[in-house]
Amino acid sequence: MAKCDEGYRCEVCGGDVTSIIDSDLYLRFVIGELDPEILHTSPERHLRCNPVLSQFIRCDGFESIAVEGDFGAEALDPEFVENRINLVTRGYLRLQEIAASEHDGDVTRYPLPEAIDRYRRG
Repeated sequence: MAKCDEGYRCEVCGGDVTSIIDSDLYLRFVIGELDPEILHTSPERHLRCNPVLSQFIRCDGFESIAVEGDFGAEALDPEFVENRINLVTRGYLRLQEIAASEHDGDVTRYPLPEAIDRYRRG
């Protein structure tokens, strides 16, 4: 985690976010929605504490989340939902790869390839 040994506290529930695979912050970074320059200063949440994002994760071992209302997948454009499921699920799988690897802590190599390209273009 970017804050070394102290970890992050979830801004929603106040609990510790102890693993990268539970991190809304790192998922947003990996999929290209969080500028690397503000990664270390951005608020953290558990994935389950951000259901609007987490509802798009489709992965064995991740319990599905349903969001009611205007921001729920059922209320959104089907093509957008399909693209969002693809991106967010790929990002979640990338978090699992990072957690399972002997990575060197170089967070610049965490994002998906298209996010790295977007970050480099500025």
